[in-house]
Amino acid sequence: MDCQPNPALIDRCHALALKGYEGGGVPVGSLLARGGEVVAEGWNRRVQEGDPIAHGEMDCLRRAGRQRSYRDTVLYTSLSPCMMCAGTIVQFGIPAVVILENRNFGGNEDFLRANGVALAVVDDRRCIDLMARFIAGRPELWHEDIGED
Repeated sequence: MDCQPNPALIDRCHALALKGYEGGGVPVGSLLARGGEVVAEGWNRRVQEGDPIAHGEMDCLRRAGRQRSYRDTVLYTSLSPCMMCAGTIVQFGIPAVVILENRNFGGNEDFLRANGVALAVVDDRRCIDLMARFIAGRPELWHEDIGED
């Protein structure tokens, strides 16, 4: 599957991360696209909804609802996926993921690649800076989000 990043979808994914941050939560946005069109979008709502698994990717996939197949989709995420989200990507057979940044958190990219998922890392400066600002300002929330003490 082609994993060529779409600039408009990158901008939208960043805007979703910013929405989470401005709402007092973790700045991770995600969207699911099919043929360059947005199927669903979401952002990390762990804090806002008190839901420990409401990571950005999980929120997006919930909002996508039931899909007959994910084999023709691309998932965009503003941060490299954690193991929970990476496992869901593999479970659903999503063939490609566009990662806007992986400098603040390396995620589980090796696991995704080992399971046949094509990755593109964009190194979006806006997402890198937003996540760094969040981690510096809310380290306790960040550690809670990634399951560290």
